[in-house]
Amino acid sequence: MKLEDKIFEGIHQPVSPQLNEKLKRIKHVALDMDGTIYNGSTLFPYTIEFLAGLRKAGIGYSFLTNNPSKNTHDYLSHLAKMGIKANIEEMYTSALGTIDYLKNNYPEVKRLFILGTPSMIAEFEENGFISTADDADDIPDAVVVSFDTSLTYARLCRAAWWISRQLVYIATNPDWVCPTDQAVILVDCGAICACLEGATKRQPDVVVGKPDPRMLDGILQRYGLRSDEIAMVGDRLYTDVKMAVNANALGVLVLSGEATITDTIHAAVKADIIADNVATFGALLLAAKNS
Repeated sequence: MKLEDKIFEGIHQPVSPQLNEKLKRIKHVALDMDGTIYNGSTLFPYTIEFLAGLRKAGIGYSFLTNNPSKNTHDYLSHLAKMGIKANIEEMYTSALGTIDYLKNNYPEVKRLFILGTPSMIAEFEENGFISTADDADDIPDAVVVSFDTSLTYARLCRAAWWISRQLVYIATNPDWVCPTDQAVILVDCGAICACLEGATKRQPDVVVGKPDPRMLDGILQRYGLRSDEIAMVGDRLYTDVKMAVNANALGVLVLSGEATITDTIHAAVKADIIADNVATFGALLLAAKNS
């Protein structure tokens, strides 16, 4: 097998000269986490080598996740246990995106009723917010609904009550399920919001996280980049790829998580690149850089 065949094995569409030129412009890779570099608690076998290849080529990378169930420090610890050394500057979650959104758009909001894990709630409190109790007399300024793996029926009902009172209602992310390596479906924020909509007939006022293009703003500002110098790599069309489209970044769909090749056939959102995994994309990116 020729080198070119090895490089392009696992790429599910022709690589045109125009796409090759787009790849040459890439200076930074924004990486989804669940389903992209690992699955649940299992690191994909090619991830470490992929990241090392980016570093060697002088291409930066950041970890960008819609999963807010862990706070930044938890994620850094989780990555370290799997052999990935990262720093705070390289990590951005939808919880941080929600905190930034509230501070920028609702500076008067301080008291929150949060459907979220203790880890996520702690991150909000570290950023100056007050988490209200499951108590009709402890009135919040706003409701934040998230991927809550500690969810209880009582708190779900309390959230529905405050949402029905027309308080500001923010969702951290639109994901329906969270990827996992276990024999279970992890019900994510989008599905929880659908439950609340059934009870209250109300959707969130704002859904933060991918595909909101503001999730990339921190990277653009931090590294002084243009949007066409970033590749957004993830396993979901409706979050990762759609955000890339919304932000005018290069959209890369990997088939190592939620999306399948069948999903791409009739999808309204089209990825610039469809690859089996990040290793295949990495080989393509480095080949373009060296051409």
